[in-house]
Amino acid sequence: MRIDEIIASQRPTFSVEFFPPKTAEATEQLYATARELGHLELDFASVTYGAGGSTRDGTVEITTALKDDIGLETMAHLSCVGETTEGLATTLDRIAAAGIENVFALRGDPPRGEEDFVQPEGGLGSAAELAAFITAGWDFAIGGACFPEVHPEAPDLETDLSYLKTKVDSGAGFLITQLFFDNQVYFDFVRAARARGIEVPILAGIIPVAGFAQTKRICSLCDASIPAPLEAAFEAAGGDPEREFELGVAFAAQQCAELLIAGAPGIHFYALNKAPATRAVLGSLRASKPWERVRGAADAATLTGSAE
Repeated sequence: MRIDEIIASQRPTFSVEFFPPKTAEATEQLYATARELGHLELDFASVTYGAGGSTRDGTVEITTALKDDIGLETMAHLSCVGETTEGLATTLDRIAAAGIENVFALRGDPPRGEEDFVQPEGGLGSAAELAAFITAGWDFAIGGACFPEVHPEAPDLETDLSYLKTKVDSGAGFLITQLFFDNQVYFDFVRAARARGIEVPILAGIIPVAGFAQTKRICSLCDASIPAPLEAAFEAAGGDPEREFELGVAFAAQQCAELLIAGAPGIHFYALNKAPATRAVLGSLRASKPWERVRGAADAATLTGSAE
């Protein structure tokens, strides 16, 4: 099923991002994670795309297996890095032939060891160009990334939103945010996006922290900030894995509940291919149903977007 249709008919949506494993053991762990989370009624799962051929073949394989063998609706990530338009077309044909209806269009980060993105000869230079390319030749539901704390390469929010509008105009029917920990950042971003005429649903990207050191590394790579009180709380845990896990789950559950009460259309979990933290948060949300306590019809409409 197309994810834009799922979002339009199912509020809120819950989804998870996986990445293609590099070993057989890690692959089995991924499938076990997907089965565990699938029992909590995931609406879809996405699978990331490795730059420069590192895991890109695995993207289609894993996405297909999650759909056919485990029964999840799936979305394949696709990026411009190191790809010609012919190569992109071949991958898109493979995705379509596998019965996958959803693609997440990304420019992609530079390959490891390179500082700047370089448009490949015969390839594309942006996610907006990729979304337009997909729209012109295939009938996929297209998702796009957005950055509540502004894309690291954008000089300011207005420039970032102006580009985001071109991505939506090129075919992106829904957006998923980079991870964030301060909900006010998301609320402000969505309102600014609506003011720029971006009306598609914007799903909140959340990482339930299972280990603080790993999360800090991830945040440093994507320029996501950690609020000082939250960092202090993790530091007070003294590196104890159990205390960090409990704190991470408690914070993420509270964060997601506040987002859903305010009317966010869905939560997209960055699970890092492991089930426990995301399972605990999603299980809590399924039990408490905070979205049934949506406050303020006007605010909810702003967060929800136009896909009703």
